[in-house]
Amino acid sequence: MKRYKSLIPPVLLLASLLGVYLASLAPGLTWAHFGADGGDLITAAATGGVAHPSGYPTYLLLARLFQLLPVGSLAYRTNLLSAGAAALAALLAYFLAKQRLSGSDSWLEELAALAAGYALGLAPLFWSQALIAEVYTLHIFFVVLLLFLSFGLLPAHATEWRSDLLSGLALGVSLGNHLTSLLLLPVVLGVTFRSWRPDLSRLSLRLVGLALGSLVYLILPLSALSDPPLNWGNPASLDGFFWLVSAQLYRGQLALLPLPALLERVSAIAALLWGQFGLPGLVLGLTGLVSGRLSVGLQRSLLWISFGSIVFALIYTTSDSFLYLLPALLSFALWVGVGLHWLSEIVSERWPHAAGWIGIFFLLFIFWQAGMNWPQVDASADLRAEEFGDQILTTVPANALIVAEGDQAVFALWYFHFALGQRPDLIIVAGDLLHFPWYLETLQTTYPRLKIPGSYPFPQALAIANPERPTCTVRYERWTQLYCQPALGLGQ
Repeated sequence: MKRYKSLIPPVLLLASLLGVYLASLAPGLTWAHFGADGGDLITAAATGGVAHPSGYPTYLLLARLFQLLPVGSLAYRTNLLSAGAAALAALLAYFLAKQRLSGSDSWLEELAALAAGYALGLAPLFWSQALIAEVYTLHIFFVVLLLFLSFGLLPAHATEWRSDLLSGLALGVSLGNHLTSLLLLPVVLGVTFRSWRPDLSRLSLRLVGLALGSLVYLILPLSALSDPPLNWGNPASLDGFFWLVSAQLYRGQLALLPLPALLERVSAIAALLWGQFGLPGLVLGLTGLVSGRLSVGLQRSLLWISFGSIVFALIYTTSDSFLYLLPALLSFALWVGVGLHWLSEIVSERWPHAAGWIGIFFLLFIFWQAGMNWPQVDASADLRAEEFGDQILTTVPANALIVAEGDQAVFALWYFHFALGQRPDLIIVAGDLLHFPWYLETLQTTYPRLKIPGSYPFPQALAIANPERPTCTVRYERWTQLYCQPALGLGQ
């Protein structure tokens, strides 16, 4: 009976977070919470294609499995992957906190571990990514999993060699979801060092696991061989493969900002932390950070993860760079649990019956804050992308050549046209990609009748080369911008 009672808190945590996520989940394709990439990811998974750099083979593989579920639309089923990964990440955060805490009162440990799980699961930034088709909650799941495996939190009967092999394997598979998992390399390999000398047998096992897990990237060239309609970089060639997985397309976004801009970003990060955890959460998190209650290895790993993600968010100059702070939020959520446990133990020494109420009141604060954040996070009514796709596909003339610009327009039209198979008479061209040879090859194999003039066909040149087709240009910037002209050949 005691064993079953111990399952109540984690089951409650998992079920309640899944309930929150499902209630606020985007019902289909969405642009909420910087989710424009979802159209590309969903379509690549559905068509066996290759997504934008770095390819995300792990995500695509799992997304394809979720797309087989017999519920909702294709986009909704893919959104469920993010919700499931988020709930499991929060559950692992609970177990990680619980196993790292030790004290005389298991009740206080439970409350502190629940606080860590809910602090992560209901942090608005993390919660928002659980509602859309994106890679970030799966990334955090892998981060927590690697912390588990790297610090000996497997069951007692698990052998050390198995733990080492699984740690490396998990890191390799995690790299297939997001390249920033490279920041976890010191965490996974560092635990094999003792007094600056590596245990070569353990290190080699982890490296073998890493190599095996990284084989997930072979999915990309194999997918490219089938000439899918989404084939970023055409990784069937060695040059295309390295262009894709190294994310060369986005290297220009990495830059050292001028001091005023850098200070502005630092201020924004501080404000974001306040918004995620509130004043009580910040106090508890900072308390846990300085408490010294975690093992040296785990504490250093959390500090490294936080430092690395914050630095990357500072130097990656995109509008959504704040999403790279999510690993730091995970670390802080764990410190929240540690801080709550430490404070509760101090109080229990003088007022034994009052200590538990601190944890209860903090959990109530998290739930209250989640209710206050609900209107801003809720994506269940976001139909902009769906309405955009319906509007375009019902408006454009038959056999039109559509030149779309901007990620929102391009990826949404790819979803409706390729993933859902709507309006097969149309030709969808991503105007922003016309200067890439691999994209011209993809267009030619996808639309054999399309005439492509020159090595960099401007939209006007495409219209002239295909006079039998009406030509439309479309983009979305707060509203739909659609312009169509009749086929040039009609007047001849």
